Amino acid sequence: MNIYDFSVQKANGESVSLAEYRWKVLLIVNTATKCGLAGQFDELEKLYQKYKDQWFLVLGFPCGQFANQEPGNDEEIQSACKLNFWVTFPLFKKIEVNGTNADPLYKYLKSKKWGWFSRWIKWNFTKFLIDSEGNIVNRYAPTISPKSLTWDIEKLIIK
Repeated sequence: MNIYDFSVQKANGESVSLAEYRWKVLLIVNTATKCGLAGQFDELEKLYQKYKDQWFLVLGFPCGQFANQEPGNDEEIQSACKLNFWVTFPLFKKIEVNGTNADPLYKYLKSKKWGWFSRWIKWNFTKFLIDSEGNIVNRYAPTISPKSLTWDIEKLIIK
């Protein structure tokens, strides 16, 4: 089993199989527009712009589980990300990443790559780097700057 076995929902509710992203390097991130770490949207967008032509994608999953720092509905989130953070990378339907209602993709990601002493996602902007074969390469804490992942991404992208 790998991430290509999962489907996720776009903000409009349309289902998309992650198999559509086969052969691409992915950075999967739980996001929140009202989070103190929201400045990472800019860094994520810069990574996306820099490497998108080299089979790299950032996939954003809005989540309001941490201090309700993503209070909006899907339409409001999409709008805020575009207007306030100039995001063009794919953003999906708002999900939960912990607990009984956690999205199946996140249940899988957490089962394969633990954070510090725990499987739980501790905060917004936890990042998972996925190689072009759908394997989880690494998990990064929320405070790890996306721009610091450049070396790890460059090792994986197809040139």
